Amino acid sequence: MARREPLNRERVLDAALELADKEGLEGLTMRRLAKALGVEAMSLYNHVSNKADILDGVAERVFEQVERPDPALPWQEQVRAVALSMYRVFSRHPAVPLALVTDQSNPTSVRALEPLDALVGALFQAGFDDLGAWRALTAVNSLVFGSLVLSTGGFTGDPGVHAGEQGVSAYVREMDPARLPHFSRLLRSTREGVDPPADFEQALDMLLHGLAAEAPN
Repeated sequence: MARREPLNRERVLDAALELADKEGLEGLTMRRLAKALGVEAMSLYNHVSNKADILDGVAERVFEQVERPDPALPWQEQVRAVALSMYRVFSRHPAVPLALVTDQSNPTSVRALEPLDALVGALFQAGFDDLGAWRALTAVNSLVFGSLVLSTGGFTGDPGVHAGEQGVSAYVREMDPARLPHFSRLLRSTREGVDPPADFEQALDMLLHGLAAEAPN
Protein backbone atom coordinates (compact mmCIF):
# COMPACT_ATOMS: atom_id res chain seq x y z
CA MET A 1 0.00 0.00 0.00
CA ALA A 2 1.34 3.42 -1.00
CA ARG A 3 2.16 5.69 1.89
CA ARG A 4 -0.17 8.67 2.12
CA GLU A 5 1.53 12.05 1.87
CA PRO A 6 1.36 13.84 5.24
CA LEU A 7 -1.25 16.57 5.48
CA ASN A 8 0.11 20.10 5.74
CA ARG A 9 -1.04 23.64 5.04
CA GLU A 10 0.34 23.60 1.51
CA ARG A 11 -1.65 20.50 0.58
CA VAL A 12 -4.77 21.94 2.14
CA LEU A 13 -4.46 25.18 0.16
CA ASP A 14 -3.68 23.32 -3.07
CA ALA A 15 -6.81 21.24 -2.68
CA ALA A 16 -8.88 24.28 -1.65
CA LEU A 17 -7.90 26.22 -4.76
CA GLU A 18 -8.69 23.26 -6.97
CA LEU A 19 -12.06 22.79 -5.29
CA ALA A 20 -12.91 26.49 -5.57
CA ASP A 21 -12.00 26.45 -9.25
CA LYS A 22 -14.39 23.56 -9.85
CA GLU A 23 -17.27 24.37 -7.51
CA GLY A 24 -16.98 28.04 -6.63
CA LEU A 25 -17.06 29.65 -3.19
CA GLU A 26 -20.23 27.89 -2.10
CA GLY A 27 -18.73 24.54 -3.00
CA LEU A 28 -15.64 25.17 -0.91
CA THR A 29 -16.66 23.77 2.47
CA MET A 30 -14.57 22.13 5.16
CA ARG A 31 -16.43 18.87 4.66
CA ARG A 32 -15.89 18.79 0.89
CA LEU A 33 -12.29 19.85 1.26
CA ALA A 34 -11.63 17.08 3.76
CA LYS A 35 -13.26 14.56 1.42
CA ALA A 36 -11.07 15.72 -1.46
CA LEU A 37 -8.00 15.19 0.74
CA GLY A 38 -9.22 11.86 2.09
CA VAL A 39 -9.22 13.01 5.72
CA GLU A 40 -11.69 13.89 8.45
CA ALA A 41 -12.84 17.52 8.52
CA MET A 42 -11.50 18.07 12.04
CA SER A 43 -7.97 17.26 10.92
CA LEU A 44 -7.99 20.34 8.71
CA TYR A 45 -7.99 22.58 11.76
CA ASN A 46 -4.46 21.50 12.57
CA HIS A 47 -3.37 23.49 9.50
CA VAL A 48 -5.98 26.20 8.93
CA SER A 49 -8.14 28.15 11.37
CA ASN A 50 -11.36 28.35 9.36
CA LYS A 51 -12.71 29.01 5.88
CA ALA A 52 -11.59 32.66 6.00
CA ASP A 53 -8.03 31.50 6.68
CA ILE A 54 -8.28 29.13 3.72
CA LEU A 55 -9.54 31.89 1.44
CA ASP A 56 -6.75 34.22 2.55
CA GLY A 57 -4.19 31.52 1.86
CA VAL A 58 -5.69 30.73 -1.54
CA ALA A 59 -5.75 34.42 -2.49
CA GLU A 60 -2.13 34.74 -1.41
CA ARG A 61 -1.21 31.87 -3.71
CA VAL A 62 -2.90 33.54 -6.66
CA PHE A 63 -1.29 36.91 -5.91
CA GLU A 64 2.10 35.14 -5.91
CA GLN A 65 1.55 34.25 -9.57
CA VAL A 66 1.28 37.92 -10.60
CA GLU A 67 4.40 38.98 -12.49
CA ARG A 68 6.40 41.88 -11.06
CA PRO A 69 7.24 44.67 -13.52
CA ASP A 70 10.73 45.85 -14.39
CA PRO A 71 11.20 49.02 -12.29
CA ALA A 72 13.38 50.44 -15.05
CA LEU A 73 10.38 50.63 -17.39
CA PRO A 74 8.33 53.83 -17.72
CA TRP A 75 5.72 53.99 -14.97
CA GLN A 76 2.80 53.57 -17.40
CA GLU A 77 4.27 50.29 -18.67
CA GLN A 78 4.79 49.05 -15.13
CA VAL A 79 1.18 49.78 -14.18
CA ARG A 80 -0.07 48.15 -17.37
CA ALA A 81 2.08 45.05 -16.81
CA VAL A 82 0.89 44.51 -13.24
CA ALA A 83 -2.77 45.14 -14.07
CA LEU A 84 -2.68 42.80 -17.07
CA SER A 85 -0.93 40.08 -15.09
CA MET A 86 -3.43 40.41 -12.25
CA TYR A 87 -6.35 40.15 -14.66
CA ARG A 88 -4.94 37.11 -16.44
CA VAL A 89 -3.90 35.28 -13.27
CA PHE A 90 -7.14 35.87 -11.37
CA SER A 91 -9.27 35.05 -14.42
CA ARG A 92 -7.99 31.48 -14.10
CA HIS A 93 -9.43 31.33 -10.59
CA PRO A 94 -12.76 33.24 -10.72
CA ALA A 95 -13.82 32.31 -7.20
CA VAL A 96 -10.85 34.19 -5.73
CA PRO A 97 -11.63 37.71 -6.99
CA LEU A 98 -15.23 37.15 -5.89
CA ALA A 99 -13.97 36.32 -2.40
CA LEU A 100 -11.84 39.47 -2.40
CA VAL A 101 -14.52 41.91 -3.54
CA THR A 102 -17.08 40.49 -1.10
CA ASP A 103 -14.66 40.74 1.86
CA GLN A 104 -14.59 36.99 2.37
CA SER A 105 -10.84 37.19 1.86
CA ASN A 106 -8.40 39.91 2.89
CA PRO A 107 -4.83 38.62 2.65
CA THR A 108 -2.28 40.87 4.31
CA SER A 109 0.92 38.87 3.96
CA VAL A 110 3.98 40.32 2.27
CA ARG A 111 3.72 37.75 -0.53
CA ALA A 112 0.14 38.77 -1.26
CA LEU A 113 0.85 42.50 -1.22
CA GLU A 114 4.08 42.53 -3.27
CA PRO A 115 2.30 43.03 -6.64
CA LEU A 116 0.35 45.96 -5.22
CA ASP A 117 3.52 47.38 -3.71
CA ALA A 118 5.12 47.32 -7.16
CA LEU A 119 2.06 49.04 -8.59
CA VAL A 120 2.15 51.77 -5.95
CA GLY A 121 5.89 52.22 -6.58
CA ALA A 122 5.15 52.92 -10.24
CA LEU A 123 2.53 55.49 -9.25
CA PHE A 124 5.03 57.23 -7.00
CA GLN A 125 7.44 57.29 -9.95
CA ALA A 126 4.72 59.11 -11.86
CA GLY A 127 4.87 61.84 -9.22
CA PHE A 128 1.57 61.18 -7.48
CA ASP A 129 1.48 62.15 -3.82
CA ASP A 130 0.07 59.76 -1.22
CA LEU A 131 -3.56 60.69 -1.85
CA GLY A 132 -3.13 60.68 -5.62
CA ALA A 133 -1.43 57.26 -5.54
CA TRP A 134 -4.20 55.89 -3.33
CA ARG A 135 -6.90 57.08 -5.72
CA ALA A 136 -5.01 55.79 -8.76
CA LEU A 137 -4.50 52.41 -7.08
CA THR A 138 -8.22 52.28 -6.28
CA ALA A 139 -9.03 53.00 -9.93
CA VAL A 140 -6.75 50.22 -11.18
CA ASN A 141 -8.05 47.70 -8.63
CA SER A 142 -11.64 48.64 -9.44
CA LEU A 143 -11.03 48.05 -13.13
CA VAL A 144 -9.24 44.73 -12.61
CA PHE A 145 -11.59 43.16 -10.10
CA GLY A 146 -14.75 44.76 -11.45
CA SER A 147 -13.97 43.37 -14.90
CA LEU A 148 -13.29 39.94 -13.45
CA VAL A 149 -16.53 39.82 -11.49
CA LEU A 150 -18.62 41.03 -14.43
CA SER A 151 -16.99 38.51 -16.77
CA THR A 152 -18.22 35.66 -14.58
CA GLY A 153 -21.59 37.16 -13.69
CA GLY A 154 -23.56 36.75 -16.90
CA PHE A 155 -22.94 40.16 -18.45
CA THR A 156 -19.94 39.10 -20.50
CA GLY A 157 -18.21 35.87 -21.38
CA ASP A 158 -19.97 32.77 -22.63
CA PRO A 159 -23.70 33.16 -21.85
CA GLY A 160 -24.12 29.42 -22.17
CA VAL A 161 -21.85 29.06 -19.14
CA HIS A 162 -22.78 32.07 -17.06
CA ALA A 163 -26.42 32.88 -17.61
CA GLY A 164 -27.84 30.39 -20.07
CA GLU A 165 -27.90 31.20 -23.76
CA GLN A 166 -31.67 30.84 -23.97
CA GLY A 167 -32.20 33.17 -21.02
CA VAL A 168 -29.96 35.88 -22.47
CA SER A 169 -31.67 35.66 -25.86
CA ALA A 170 -35.06 35.98 -24.19
CA TYR A 171 -33.85 38.99 -22.25
CA VAL A 172 -32.77 40.70 -25.48
CA ARG A 173 -36.04 39.83 -27.24
CA GLU A 174 -38.17 41.19 -24.42
CA MET A 175 -36.31 44.49 -24.11
CA ASP A 176 -38.37 47.38 -25.45
CA PRO A 177 -36.24 49.41 -27.91
CA ALA A 178 -38.72 52.28 -27.73
CA ARG A 179 -38.22 52.75 -23.99
CA LEU A 180 -34.55 51.73 -23.79
CA PRO A 181 -33.22 52.62 -27.25
CA HIS A 182 -29.57 53.04 -26.38
CA PHE A 183 -29.07 50.05 -24.09
CA SER A 184 -31.16 47.89 -26.41
CA ARG A 185 -28.94 48.80 -29.34
CA LEU A 186 -25.80 48.11 -27.34
CA LEU A 187 -26.96 44.78 -25.95
CA ARG A 188 -28.18 43.52 -29.31
CA SER A 189 -24.75 44.24 -30.78
CA THR A 190 -23.19 41.81 -28.30
CA ARG A 191 -25.41 38.82 -29.09
CA GLU A 192 -22.73 37.29 -31.31
CA GLY A 193 -20.33 37.28 -28.38
CA VAL A 194 -17.91 39.56 -26.58
CA ASP A 195 -14.20 39.44 -25.82
CA PRO A 196 -13.66 40.25 -22.12
CA PRO A 197 -9.82 40.19 -22.26
CA ALA A 198 -9.78 42.59 -25.23
CA ASP A 199 -12.38 44.78 -23.52
CA PHE A 200 -10.24 44.86 -20.39
CA GLU A 201 -7.08 45.87 -22.26
CA GLN A 202 -8.94 48.68 -24.01
CA ALA A 203 -10.39 49.91 -20.73
CA LEU A 204 -6.96 49.70 -19.09
CA ASP A 205 -5.40 51.80 -21.86
CA MET A 206 -8.16 54.38 -21.41
CA LEU A 207 -7.51 54.47 -17.67
CA LEU A 208 -3.76 54.82 -18.19
CA HIS A 209 -4.37 57.69 -20.60
CA GLY A 210 -6.34 59.46 -17.87
CA LEU A 211 -3.70 58.75 -15.23
CA ALA A 212 -0.97 60.07 -17.51
CA ALA A 213 -2.91 63.30 -17.96
CA GLU A 214 -3.07 63.72 -14.17
CA ALA A 215 0.47 62.56 -13.33
CA PRO A 216 2.87 65.31 -12.23
CA ASN A 217 5.85 63.61 -13.92
